[in-house]
Amino acid sequence: MIQQLNADLERRVYLRTAQVDALNRELETFNYSVSHDLRAPLRRINGFVTALERACGDELSLKAKELMTEIQTSTQHMTSLIQALLKLASLGRSELQCEQTDLSSLAHIISTELQQDDPGRHVEFIIPEGILASGDAAMLRIVMENLMGNAWKFTRLVDFARIEFGVAYPAGKPVEYFVRDNGAGFDMRYASRLFGAFQRLHLDDEFPGTGIVLASVQRIIHRHGGRIRAESSVGKGATFYFDLDGVQKVPASYKVSSAA
Repeated sequence: MIQQLNADLERRVYLRTAQVDALNRELETFNYSVSHDLRAPLRRINGFVTALERACGDELSLKAKELMTEIQTSTQHMTSLIQALLKLASLGRSELQCEQTDLSSLAHIISTELQQDDPGRHVEFIIPEGILASGDAAMLRIVMENLMGNAWKFTRLVDFARIEFGVAYPAGKPVEYFVRDNGAGFDMRYASRLFGAFQRLHLDDEFPGTGIVLASVQRIIHRHGGRIRAESSVGKGATFYFDLDGVQKVPASYKVSSAA
């Protein structure tokens, strides 16, 4: 009797998993198709505006020129959103290639790249050596780039900006990695919106962005069987914690990758 119940339960779990996988594939295909179909009319709109400007530039009023600039800016913004959506969709299609990855090395590489891209800023980075994690090295690089890039952006208005990467060992829970900053922070009442696509807690003219960064991070973490959470308060920075509980037990034979 128990064996029969177990077999029935396994069959139901298998069928449910197959249904969820099929639905996810359909959603990803739909997402990808819609995003591609949207880019063509945006290119045409931008082309028409450019052609109009060339043909009638001298005859256009100042207000008309301002409106044309607004149209071009809006199409460029929409194109950026579509590209972000395509990137988010692609995260669900690739297979995980798990290996032990040196996150400390990744953090150093990313911090150097951030400084090179914006040499006018001076940010203190705190990065301990020897922090390793088991997971897909390419995807973990995306996680680190997005979280550290987010911290870089939201410390832009801080005189003495600081970004820290580290690891915590909460009792009875999986190992947690974190990225902490002393930037703008946010109100924890709205924390549930953080990881939704295109959900933003700050004005675009203050901190520009597509609102897809944390949604991408969460998708990668979930694919690894882990969780991500945030702690923050307005004006006092933010800390993003994540674990990779689904892939922590990696054979000793796995190689260590710096994912450079």
